[in-house]
Amino acid sequence: MGTVTLGVSIAVPEPHGSLLQRRRMGFGDPAAHGIPTHITLLPPTEARAEDVPAVERHLAEVAAAGRPFPLRLSGTGTFRPLSPVVFVQVVEGAAECTWLQKQVRDGSGPVARELQFPYHPHVTVAHGIAEEAMDRAYAELAEYEAAWACTGFALYEQGPDGVWRTLHTYRFGGAVPPQSAPPRTRGTLPTS
Repeated sequence: MGTVTLGVSIAVPEPHGSLLQRRRMGFGDPAAHGIPTHITLLPPTEARAEDVPAVERHLAEVAAAGRPFPLRLSGTGTFRPLSPVVFVQVVEGAAECTWLQKQVRDGSGPVARELQFPYHPHVTVAHGIAEEAMDRAYAELAEYEAAWACTGFALYEQGPDGVWRTLHTYRFGGAVPPQSAPPRTRGTLPTS
């Protein structure tokens, strides 16, 4: 049956997801069109196609054990010079994201794997582009802020065209926690 490339992430909801994806495109990141705005729980991982049902069962179990939590983004950060990435920071919900990614990658599960770098939840807004564009992304999104209640995550598959598509969405068990503020975006961001 062959292999597939899978990933697991928390989608950044609208209107935030589209806004950050457009900004990423505007900075000149050629991969932006095929990558929905997200917080990674499992980076791109090769799996046998016949193992996808086992992956889906495993993720359903992880979701059933999880609980909704407040998630908030604020400001920018970078992994440079170690990795050519500029990101929006996760300033609330990072511990929950860390717990989730450990459960997804658990050694007893079908997508057990080691990470190349220590896990650091974030939303990539520029990757592998010119340094000037990376600097612009870092500066222009420095005041960006968004918040929402995270109620689940999704399994994605990367197509031969490089585009990531949702295979399945998983909702957490339990009630949605109260938020300290309604979903928002702070500041006026240029559109180019």
